[in-house]
Amino acid sequence: MSEATEREAGRTFMPKFDEKGLLSAVVVHHETREVLMVAFMDAEALEATQATGFAHFHSRSRGRLWKKGETSGDVLEVREILVDCDQDALVMACEPAGPTCHTGARSCFYRRLDKGVLEPVKT
Repeated sequence: MSEATEREAGRTFMPKFDEKGLLSAVVVHHETREVLMVAFMDAEALEATQATGFAHFHSRSRGRLWKKGETSGDVLEVREILVDCDQDALVMACEPAGPTCHTGARSCFYRRLDKGVLEPVKT
């Protein structure tokens, strides 16, 4: 089986990182499937997430590994990881221990674009 075939149809996990060594991770609430946040993972973050069961990411602003909730306590317990067809993006179904957004909002997606204006999403 070719690498492309194995990546798209096989059982081998072969994460496809971009030129910066990152892949996209969409975090959803494990029960409601509400989108909570989008972040990036490198190999170190992916390994730490799998080893601990808690979401870790690569912080582009800090240039280092970042465990979600490391200072706030608002960790994300990973319940399931879905991998897309070419293995360059993940969907992580998580149980949040508190607000996901650094602003204190339940989700980072708390505004809707409506005719060029950001409006609050009603919860």
